[in-house]
Amino acid sequence: MITIGLQTAANFPTAPSAELFQAWATAIDSMVEATSDVSLRIVDRDEMASLNQQYRNKAGTTNVLAFPCELPTELPADWQQLAAMPEESAAEIIFLGDIVICAPVVSAEAEQQGKSEISHWAHLTVHGILHLLGFDHYEEADAERMEDTETAILKKLGFENPYH
Repeated sequence: MITIGLQTAANFPTAPSAELFQAWATAIDSMVEATSDVSLRIVDRDEMASLNQQYRNKAGTTNVLAFPCELPTELPADWQQLAAMPEESAAEIIFLGDIVICAPVVSAEAEQQGKSEISHWAHLTVHGILHLLGFDHYEEADAERMEDTETAILKKLGFENPYH
């Protein structure tokens, strides 16, 4: 099961509810073997541009960024309570990482692409989670695999193919 922890940097009236984000994440549950947590932050253009520059060395905004979690081999002292858990429980806790979505870019892209804003939110949420699960789109074959997976998940959720 994937659990979404939602953070909103500002008031974005068209942003979906925490329940919708959770429903979209639940559609991906079959792809994870353990209970998994994802932090999803909704931001404005300024914050997204700053993150895009800092982590990708690219100027300007983008629609979604994903930051997979890479835990150190030795956990810090703050995590001792996790280490003290029974082995089977500790092994089941996975923090997949962080997703950041830029609300104004979602709105603008949905309008430009002639699709509903809610379908674009769903697509970018699924897209971000798949990045956290190791999917990417740098090579053509990988992009096709990722797009096919996104399309199948979105279809299961009742949305059209986001690439048509």
